[in-house]
Amino acid sequence: MGVRFPESYYRELNAMYTRKRDFFCGGLERLGLKHNRPQGTYFVLLDISDFLALDQFKGWSDMEFCEWMIREIGVAAVPGSSFFREPVNHLIRLHFARSEETLQEALDRLAKLAELLP
Repeated sequence: MGVRFPESYYRELNAMYTRKRDFFCGGLERLGLKHNRPQGTYFVLLDISDFLALDQFKGWSDMEFCEWMIREIGVAAVPGSSFFREPVNHLIRLHFARSEETLQEALDRLAKLAELLP
């Protein structure tokens, strides 16, 4: 049962996810991809507004964008609209609860996405 773990377990868990967050968010920042910086979760919300303004994505939903990303970029994301009651269509959710190698591979693939921006 989790409540019986020593406090050191939670400190180490926090440190691990902080490192993963900083690694992944740092990579997104270097790519110029807009995102939030989560404080208590291992999910990042990527703002795709700039992509949806491009002619090739005009009129697309976040769902269509996520489906395209899987096919063309090789990175899976969850449409942000899945998490909001309001009509939010410009956010997609990525997670960083993976190994550094996997996160780097995702960042390498996301570089192809970033190249689409002027």
